[in-house]
Amino acid sequence: MEIAELGARLRARRTATGRTIASVAVQAGLSVPYIANLENGRGNPTLSAVTSLADALGARLMIELADGPAEPAPPALPDSLLRFARSARFGAESARLATAAGQPETTARERLLHAMAAMAALATRPLTDADWHRLLDAAILMTR
Repeated sequence: MEIAELGARLRARRTATGRTIASVAVQAGLSVPYIANLENGRGNPTLSAVTSLADALGARLMIELADGPAEPAPPALPDSLLRFARSARFGAESARLATAAGQPETTARERLLHAMAAMAALATRPLTDADWHRLLDAAILMTR
Protein backbone atom coordinates (compact mmCIF):
# COMPACT_ATOMS: atom_id res chain seq x y z
CA MET A 1 0.00 0.00 0.00
CA GLU A 2 1.31 3.44 -0.90
CA ILE A 3 1.60 6.14 1.76
CA ALA A 4 -1.05 8.28 -0.01
CA GLU A 5 -3.57 5.43 0.21
CA LEU A 6 -2.70 4.76 3.85
CA GLY A 7 -3.15 8.44 4.62
CA ALA A 8 -6.52 8.55 2.86
CA ARG A 9 -7.70 5.49 4.79
CA LEU A 10 -6.53 6.93 8.11
CA ARG A 11 -8.30 10.24 7.43
CA ALA A 12 -11.49 8.47 6.29
CA ARG A 13 -11.54 6.32 9.41
CA ARG A 14 -10.83 9.29 11.69
CA THR A 15 -13.50 11.50 10.12
CA ALA A 16 -15.98 8.62 10.02
CA THR A 17 -15.63 8.35 13.78
CA GLY A 18 -15.96 12.13 14.21
CA ARG A 19 -12.54 12.39 15.85
CA THR A 20 -9.95 15.15 15.67
CA ILE A 21 -6.32 14.55 14.83
CA ALA A 22 -5.45 15.73 18.34
CA SER A 23 -7.67 13.16 20.07
CA VAL A 24 -6.28 10.34 17.93
CA ALA A 25 -2.72 11.57 18.54
CA VAL A 26 -3.17 11.48 22.31
CA GLN A 27 -4.68 7.99 22.27
CA ALA A 28 -2.05 6.65 19.84
CA GLY A 29 0.86 8.32 21.63
CA LEU A 30 1.91 10.15 18.46
CA SER A 31 2.24 13.83 17.58
CA VAL A 32 -0.40 15.84 15.74
CA PRO A 33 2.04 16.89 12.95
CA TYR A 34 3.09 13.25 12.48
CA ILE A 35 -0.50 12.11 11.95
CA ALA A 36 -1.34 15.15 9.79
CA ASN A 37 1.64 14.36 7.55
CA LEU A 38 0.57 10.72 7.24
CA GLU A 39 -3.00 11.73 6.36
CA ASN A 40 -1.58 14.02 3.66
CA GLY A 41 0.44 11.19 2.13
CA ARG A 42 3.80 12.22 3.53
CA GLY A 43 6.19 10.33 5.77
CA ASN A 44 7.35 6.80 6.29
CA PRO A 45 5.47 5.36 9.28
CA THR A 46 6.74 2.47 11.31
CA LEU A 47 4.67 -0.64 11.80
CA SER A 48 4.44 0.30 15.46
CA ALA A 49 2.99 3.73 14.62
CA VAL A 50 0.41 2.29 12.20
CA THR A 51 -0.57 -0.31 14.80
CA SER A 52 -1.04 2.43 17.41
CA LEU A 53 -3.16 4.46 14.97
CA ALA A 54 -5.31 1.45 14.10
CA ASP A 55 -5.91 0.76 17.79
CA ALA A 56 -6.75 4.42 18.47
CA LEU A 57 -9.22 4.41 15.58
CA GLY A 58 -10.88 1.16 16.64
CA ALA A 59 -9.61 -0.63 13.57
CA ARG A 60 -7.77 -3.87 13.04
CA LEU A 61 -4.46 -3.77 11.20
CA MET A 62 -4.08 -6.58 8.70
CA ILE A 63 -0.84 -7.26 6.86
CA GLU A 64 -0.89 -9.64 3.95
CA LEU A 65 1.63 -10.66 1.34
CA ALA A 66 -0.27 -12.02 -1.62
CA ASP A 67 0.58 -13.06 -5.14
CA GLY A 68 -0.82 -11.11 -8.05
CA PRO A 69 -1.52 -7.45 -8.76
CA ALA A 70 -2.64 -5.06 -6.05
CA GLU A 71 -6.34 -4.25 -5.78
CA PRO A 72 -7.33 -0.72 -6.80
CA ALA A 73 -7.59 1.80 -3.98
CA PRO A 74 -11.06 2.99 -2.98
CA PRO A 75 -11.96 6.42 -4.34
CA ALA A 76 -10.55 9.36 -2.39
CA LEU A 77 -13.01 11.17 -0.16
CA PRO A 78 -13.61 14.72 -1.43
CA ASP A 79 -13.08 17.52 1.10
CA SER A 80 -16.69 18.64 0.64
CA LEU A 81 -17.86 15.14 1.64
CA LEU A 82 -15.59 15.14 4.69
CA ARG A 83 -17.14 18.45 5.75
CA PHE A 84 -20.64 17.07 5.13
CA ALA A 85 -19.79 14.00 7.24
CA ARG A 86 -19.41 16.30 10.26
CA SER A 87 -23.02 17.48 9.95
CA ALA A 88 -25.64 16.49 12.50
CA ARG A 89 -27.81 14.93 9.80
CA PHE A 90 -25.05 12.68 8.51
CA GLY A 91 -24.24 11.59 12.06
CA ALA A 92 -27.87 10.82 12.88
CA GLU A 93 -28.54 8.94 9.65
CA SER A 94 -25.34 6.90 9.79
CA ALA A 95 -26.18 5.97 13.42
CA ARG A 96 -29.66 4.87 12.30
CA LEU A 97 -28.18 2.83 9.44
CA ALA A 98 -25.72 1.18 11.86
CA THR A 99 -28.54 0.20 14.19
CA ALA A 100 -30.64 -1.15 11.33
CA ALA A 101 -27.71 -3.18 9.97
CA GLY A 102 -26.58 -4.33 13.41
CA GLN A 103 -23.06 -3.05 12.89
CA PRO A 104 -20.81 -0.63 14.76
CA GLU A 105 -21.41 3.05 14.00
CA THR A 106 -17.85 3.55 12.79
CA THR A 107 -18.26 0.76 10.26
CA ALA A 108 -21.56 2.15 8.98
CA ARG A 109 -20.14 5.70 8.72
CA GLU A 110 -17.09 4.49 6.81
CA ARG A 111 -19.15 2.35 4.41
CA LEU A 112 -21.58 5.21 3.82
CA LEU A 113 -18.75 7.69 3.18
CA HIS A 114 -17.10 5.40 0.65
CA ALA A 115 -20.40 4.65 -1.08
CA MET A 116 -21.15 8.36 -1.40
CA ALA A 117 -17.61 9.02 -2.68
CA ALA A 118 -18.02 6.28 -5.29
CA MET A 119 -21.25 7.87 -6.52
CA ALA A 120 -19.57 11.28 -6.58
CA ALA A 121 -16.88 9.86 -8.88
CA LEU A 122 -19.56 9.70 -11.59
CA ALA A 123 -20.16 13.46 -11.42
CA THR A 124 -18.62 15.82 -13.93
CA ARG A 125 -18.36 18.66 -11.40
CA PRO A 126 -17.55 19.08 -7.72
CA LEU A 127 -20.54 18.24 -5.52
CA THR A 128 -22.22 20.74 -3.22
CA ASP A 129 -23.88 20.22 0.16
CA ALA A 130 -27.22 19.89 -1.63
CA ASP A 131 -25.75 17.08 -3.76
CA TRP A 132 -24.47 15.29 -0.66
CA HIS A 133 -27.91 15.55 0.92
CA ARG A 134 -29.42 13.98 -2.21
CA LEU A 135 -26.91 11.12 -2.16
CA LEU A 136 -27.60 10.56 1.53
CA ASP A 137 -31.35 10.54 0.75
CA ALA A 138 -30.74 7.88 -1.92
CA ALA A 139 -28.74 5.73 0.52
CA ILE A 140 -31.52 6.03 3.11
CA LEU A 141 -34.17 5.04 0.57
CA MET A 142 -32.13 2.01 -0.53
CA THR A 143 -31.78 0.74 3.03
CA ARG A 144 -35.46 0.92 3.96
